[in-house]
Amino acid sequence: MSSESWQADKRHWMHPWTHFDSFKDEGSLMLTRAKGARLWDEQGTSYFDAVGGLWCTNIGLGREEMAETIAEQVREMAYANPFVDMSNVPAAQLAKKLAELAPGDVNRVFYSCGGSTAIDTAFRLVHFYQNCRGKPAKKHILARKGGYHGSTYAAMSITGKSGDKIPEFDYIQDTIHHLSCPNPYRAPAGMDEQQFCDFLVDEFKQKVAELGADKIGAFFAEPILGSGGVIVPPEGYNCRIWELCQENDILFVADEVVTAFGRVGHWFASEDLFGVQPDIITCAKGLTSGYLPLGATLFSDRIYDVIATGDADRYFASGYTYSGHPVACAAALKNIEIIERENLLSRVVEVGAYFEQRLQTLRDLPLVGDVRGKRFMMCVENVADRNTKQLLPDELNIGKWISDRAEQNGLIVRPIVHLNVMSPPLTMSRKDVDFVVDKLGAAIEHTYHDLQKEGLIAAPRKLTA
Repeated sequence: MSSESWQADKRHWMHPWTHFDSFKDEGSLMLTRAKGARLWDEQGTSYFDAVGGLWCTNIGLGREEMAETIAEQVREMAYANPFVDMSNVPAAQLAKKLAELAPGDVNRVFYSCGGSTAIDTAFRLVHFYQNCRGKPAKKHILARKGGYHGSTYAAMSITGKSGDKIPEFDYIQDTIHHLSCPNPYRAPAGMDEQQFCDFLVDEFKQKVAELGADKIGAFFAEPILGSGGVIVPPEGYNCRIWELCQENDILFVADEVVTAFGRVGHWFASEDLFGVQPDIITCAKGLTSGYLPLGATLFSDRIYDVIATGDADRYFASGYTYSGHPVACAAALKNIEIIERENLLSRVVEVGAYFEQRLQTLRDLPLVGDVRGKRFMMCVENVADRNTKQLLPDELNIGKWISDRAEQNGLIVRPIVHLNVMSPPLTMSRKDVDFVVDKLGAAIEHTYHDLQKEGLIAAPRKLTA
């Protein structure tokens, strides 16, 4: 029987990415409480949340010291005007801490309310910077197919994930250009990983030559692509593209909304994992572990020195009522303290290696075409034919078939059409890993047998080398 809350949700709340037909029939899974990586619904059923909310509940939910920190800041000062020359102590302290953690001369912080607004700010900052340095033509943006950068007008325009670029919305199209997705599993036939990397680098060079380096302001990229399929680019790709950006006076914007704050075992992935020194880094999600909304656009002293000099009347006419919100910043500081104190980055490196190893065992299942990712950022891609890598029909929504069956067994994984994505809290143990992999494997097998019964898939052929 549906509850009053379920009915209210179905009647009044239009969720992000609402699929109207299925929502009309099925409504939502109504959650009531959470502790660590565990969630409970209205019927008291418990689930292990291998999605980590939306890549964000890094330290786990229900932490008393987070609740106390938030409550204390609310009592002390719940809000402070952030505009012009007004500030607050938590926002200033967090900015200093972020500058300490960020690589190189990325020492400046602009606060917003989440990942999308952090990207939107980066987009505007690129324009502002190029205008301030007397290069108003450098406004074109390079991004990648498969990349996801948010849902504001600018962020979704930069996004190259085709499933999110639906025709009913409009996008900036004249100055944003999308290069090939750096997915080794979907490389052109006959290319090994190194050849594929060379292909991607050559494509970048050709696009720069086509548009002209004097027209390109920035390149936006996730170090590891997130909701576009948890794609780890070919070895050397990120660094080689960054070097080309430096050679051609193109700003490198690292979208670390997912990868920062421990997701892959580092505060930031760009330099530590890939040897890249970004000009701009966007972050959110793990910044507060989802306890409160907060985004940040970090940028270099080099950019700041340009925009802050040259015109005595210049000001940065952009910002939000909730920029540097004192309660959100206090939560972020406590969140970072917990990650440091509990050595969660080292834990991710250790347990993440085990997670990768255990998930690889799923390759033996007939629907599984690829298992990929890094540490606590993993994905299974499901296919109709493992030899040809042919996908099942989009309308079948195989990822949802599998996630529904996993949910019946107490596991939440994220379905994205052909994919099942996992980004668990950084506190996940080896025992938790075994639970996730066993339940996901059972869900895939269950789904495969259901598809066979309904005549939706043929018997598998033996996988060739």
